[in-house]
Parts: sequence; structure tokens; C-alpha cells
Amino acid sequence: MDRFFNMIPGQSAACILLYGDIGDYDKVRSGDVTRELLEMEASFTNIDARINSNGGDVYAGIAIFNAFRNSKANITIYIDGIAASMASVIALCGKPVYMSRFSRLMLHSIQGGAYGNKAELEEVIRNIDSLENTLAEMLAGRLKKTVDEIKATYFDGKDHWLTAQQALDAGLIDGLYDIEESVPEDSTPDDVYTIFNNRLKTQSKTENQMNLEELRKRPAFKDCTTDEDVLRQITHLETEAGKVTGLTTEVTTLKKDLKVFQDKAAADAEAEIDGLVQTAFDEGRITEPQKATYKALLKADRENGEAALKALPAKRRVMNNLHKPAAGGTGAWDEEMTNIRKKNGYTV
Repeated sequence: MDRFFNMIPGQSAACILLYGDIGDYDKVRSGDVTRELLEMEASFTNIDARINSNGGDVYAGIAIFNAFRNSKANITIYIDGIAASMASVIALCGKPVYMSRFSRLMLHSIQGGAYGNKAELEEVIRNIDSLENTLAEMLAGRLKKTVDEIKATYFDGKDHWLTAQQALDAGLIDGLYDIEESVPEDSTPDDVYTIFNNRLKTQSKTENQMNLEELRKRPAFKDCTTDEDVLRQITHLETEAGKVTGLTTEVTTLKKDLKVFQDKAAADAEAEIDGLVQTAFDEGRITEPQKATYKALLKADRENGEAALKALPAKRRVMNNLHKPAAGGTGAWDEEMTNIRKKNGYTV
């Protein structure tokens, strides 16, 4: 699966990027965020979450909010560019949050569209009111306000854009941080969002290059102490990977050979069962209509099937059938009588 968030590991902390719109079909998907967060928790105590998002789907945002809020890891949130709409709620999930002095935070009422009759539209409005109450409850602890106060201040139908300093003064965040890149002071929110997205694309060219220190943390490289050891292990793994095609061909051939042996074994077993049934018939232990029944019994349970046949009384001796000639020749009885006559000097 392609990952947008990069799961960037570091020396003492890992990083997860929430760059883009939030939603199941957008770049920031709640399932991906939660899965990657759980994977990181297994290896890292400290996790940085970096946000540059205009918001998106409310329900997906609630899922991410809960994942961060309930995480076992020590999560620190950084607003690199924009944390708007649902992204602002995620940013204020209760974990320490810092903003770049160039970034923006925006809170507003839930927005959406609907189509239908009067009753259906009224139901949509009720759902929006209910969701806004939920979001206000989610923000209440962080903002130290009541639900009604939050709704009156931020869910009043207007967009409330805050600079990093304004957010700090309002007690919404824990502090500011600087970045190396300069962002014009008069940048609009769209400008800031675009600048940080481009910054991510530029950095990814170096961040995705092989990091030998990170390789050594993987089980296959745990015994490597030098860069040369790492490179030798990579060469070994490449050699082993090169054998896969040949091994796959060999396995395919062995499977075909096994099928031949299995078919032969099945044919031999079938012939043995037919022989046992025919012998029982020749000895008068079973009748013609019973052949199929005992054949099925022998296939299902060979040992008990043979015991059942032997337990049946023989109604004629096998020697009575010696008169039966083999196909195209004389019978065994006639051959034996001829031999006796020869031994006693009779002319045959």
C-alpha cells in the first residue's frame, strides 16, 4: 500500500505527516493515520505529528482526534502551515501543540451541503447542531471554556483565522517555533499552505535516501557494526533475492512431480481395492450388487474394510475357479492336469 505519511523514523522520535485534506478518499485517511500511529507506538516512545491541512471530513477527523488523544506515545503536534476547520480540532486534541510563527489556525462552524425536502433538510441541520456540540465538547478541555462559550465564540458562522501569536495569546497552543525557510509576513493562508506543501516535496528527495543508521535498527542488520557490514548484508540479501526465480521454478517442477506420484499412488490403491473386492466376489463372500458398497467402504477405511470382508464366510473355494481360463489361454486347472499326466508317462 502506498503511504502518504512517510512514517519518518528518527533517533529518539518518529514523525507522522498530516499534509493534505482529511477524508477516506483524500490524502489524510483516518485508517492510515491510526494504523501507522499504532505501528510507531511499538518502536518509539516519542512521536511528532506535523500538520498542514485545510480540514475535511468531520467523522474521519474525529477518528484521528481519538487516535492521537488515546495514544500511549508522547505525542507533540506541530502546525507547520495551516490547521484549518477539522484539522484545527485534531491539532487541539489535548497534546502539546506548537505553531510556526508563519502558520495559521482556523476554527469555524461545520459546513456542508444537502438536497431533499423540508423534513430532510431539517434533519441535516439537526445533525450539524449535534456535531457542533460534539466538537465543542472535544475542544472544551483544551480551551478551558464551556460548550456554549466555544460555540458562541467559534461556531458562529464565521471563519476565525488566528496567527501563531494570536493563538498563543488566546491559550490555544503551547508555544511557537521557527523554521529555516522564510515565509513572507503578508502571506495569505493559501500561500502558507502551498509553501509548506512545496517544502515537503523538496525535502522528500533527501529524506527517502538510504540511511545506514536506520538500517541497523532492522532485525536483518542488527549485527552490523560498520557501514561496510551493512553494505555486505545488502549484497547478501540481493543474492538471496536473486535465487527466488530459480527456487520458484524448482518448486513448480516438484509440485508437478508430486502430482505424478500422487496420481500413481491413487491408481495403485484403486487397483488393490478392485482386487480385494473381486477376490471376495470370487470366493462368494459378496454378491455383484455388493461390490460398489464394499469398494466405497475400503476407500473410506481400508483397515476395517478388509477386516469386514475377511469376516464374511466364503461360499466356494478358490480352487473351484481354477477351471476359468486366462484370456486367450487354458485354465490353471487344465495346465496342472497336463503336468501330472506328463510326469506319469501319459501321452498328452
